[in-house]
Amino acid sequence: MIIDFAIVIAKYLFVFGAIMSVLPLMVWAERKGSAYIQDRPGPNRAAIFGFTLAGLFHPLADVIKLISKEKVVPTGAEPFFYRLAPILVLIPAFMTFVVIPFGDTFVLFDRTITLQVANLPAGIVYILAISSLGVYGIMFAGWSSNNKYSLMGSLRSSAQMISYELSLGMSLIGLLMIFGSADLNVLVRGQGGLLFGILPAWGIFLQPLGFILFLVALFAETNRNPFDLPEGESEIVAGYHLEYSAIRFATFFMAEYANIIVGSALIATLFFGGWQVPYLDATGFHFPWGGDILLSPLVILGLRLVSLGIKVTFFCWFFIWVRWTLPRFRYDQLMYLGWKVMVPLALLNIAVTGAFLIWMKV
Repeated sequence: MIIDFAIVIAKYLFVFGAIMSVLPLMVWAERKGSAYIQDRPGPNRAAIFGFTLAGLFHPLADVIKLISKEKVVPTGAEPFFYRLAPILVLIPAFMTFVVIPFGDTFVLFDRTITLQVANLPAGIVYILAISSLGVYGIMFAGWSSNNKYSLMGSLRSSAQMISYELSLGMSLIGLLMIFGSADLNVLVRGQGGLLFGILPAWGIFLQPLGFILFLVALFAETNRNPFDLPEGESEIVAGYHLEYSAIRFATFFMAEYANIIVGSALIATLFFGGWQVPYLDATGFHFPWGGDILLSPLVILGLRLVSLGIKVTFFCWFFIWVRWTLPRFRYDQLMYLGWKVMVPLALLNIAVTGAFLIWMKV
């Protein structure tokens, strides 16, 4: 019992450490990526002993600056909820990752270990439930700041998140109908087969429309361009976190980047096979055109971990790429897309998937 508890704690610390390690790299990638897209150098001045490391010291300088700044509470603010809001935004991001499998099971000292912090039969339902709690932190931040622009940003965010959570959840129903489970382990293992003997049975090939709907809704849920209406600086200064400074301000951005990492892991898990590697099974590579490559279990485990890491890294970059490429929507366009385009398409996807499954059984 104690050993099992220690294993769970070790896995969570591994996940928590991985996310916290990637966060500063995401800040660096955001700044360098936007500079590359806009044809400018980006951060390249901060140095230690004359080494700049392509601007990698800038996130460190930002952290030192934000920690050392004064934490100001605005006059007329509600102190308790003002201080609580950043925490309520950050916690759900770390809670959702616990059900995402980051590797296959392996045996260590006659004990089977699953590379997943918590194996819940209704993992997808858990993720949708916990991720929706972040809106409370945003609402508290806007209301407790005693600022009309902050309040307007929190109202925008709550309307946006509620609107797109509907299409986010509905976009996954087709996938659940095909695999018959809400367990993320079952979904990942189900994507280990082949379609037509050569194409990986990934969710993107089984549910292409569901993937597009999920991706768009995920951008809206993370408040990233072109859906960053809650932070529209040209309209409401900075939105719900306008009155925050120092480490509390940094906490909101930590939550945003943590949500990007979790969202990228979800995309990889649900639609790109998760830790699955095409043509790789428990013994090695077996190609449909002939030829086998046998590998040791440790090498296979490493390849699967690297596979998930590459997929998550790509989609983290994809979030940055889209932000610095597409302009911001108007708010009426945002609501129109969510209710009059996304929801009907999600319903259509469910109907078509159901009809196809019935036809296959017949």
